Amino acid sequence: MKRDSNLSFLDVAHSNWGEIKSHRYDAAILPWGAIEPHNFHLPYLTDCILSYEIAVDSANLAFEKSGTKNMVMPPVYFGSQNPGQWNLPFCIHTNTETQKAILSDIIDSLYVQGLRKMVIVNGHGGNSFKSIVRDLAKVYPDFFIVVVNWYDFIPTTDYFEEFPDEHAGEQETSVMLYYHPEWVKLENAGEGNARLWPVNELNKKTGWAPRNWSYTTRDTGIGNPKKSTAEKGGRYAKAVIERIAELLIELNSLDLKTD
Repeated sequence: MKRDSNLSFLDVAHSNWGEIKSHRYDAAILPWGAIEPHNFHLPYLTDCILSYEIAVDSANLAFEKSGTKNMVMPPVYFGSQNPGQWNLPFCIHTNTETQKAILSDIIDSLYVQGLRKMVIVNGHGGNSFKSIVRDLAKVYPDFFIVVVNWYDFIPTTDYFEEFPDEHAGEQETSVMLYYHPEWVKLENAGEGNARLWPVNELNKKTGWAPRNWSYTTRDTGIGNPKKSTAEKGGRYAKAVIERIAELLIELNSLDLKTD
């Protein structure tokens, strides 16, 4: 997606020191993903790519609508994986303690620089930040962290056709086609068929346990991507970006001393 190069100062990866020191920033946006297979048609870094693109577009829209300045950080690549994924070539599992250490170091650096607000734009379903954010709130009580899973707060039934759709299916593939069609090899995609649990109450969400990915799916996908289009992905991404931009605008007016 082509962006206004005049707004590059909202994206640290493409900014220089002269641009950055000329602005005061309201918050940091931290895209977070994983390194893992995404069926046969999407790149290993899909979760990082999409969380980053959505973060940048949200920051740009918030600035255009209100002048709010949020700096998008480079994406964090290290995510939490299921059994059955760890053994796949170059799929990297990151322990919770490691993720906490990474986030702690980032916040510590930003805190010294005077920032007090962060939005994590998460693109990987295996990542869970609630406990980490609660722990960090004890250490940095005046640093406010919001976690956004970009893929799950807009109902997908209004945009896509194939369900279930959990991993490398129609949703992710369509959004990737919108941003980077050159990285999508849809003709190679498997159908993303998934086996159910042999314990039916787990299928009914009575309880939760990590799935063995090698047993659950043969192509590493869950969800059929065959009906994916850039038009579907664009409609969905724009709805997501609109909501995140509004969050950024409201967060800018949040007074941490009284709210």
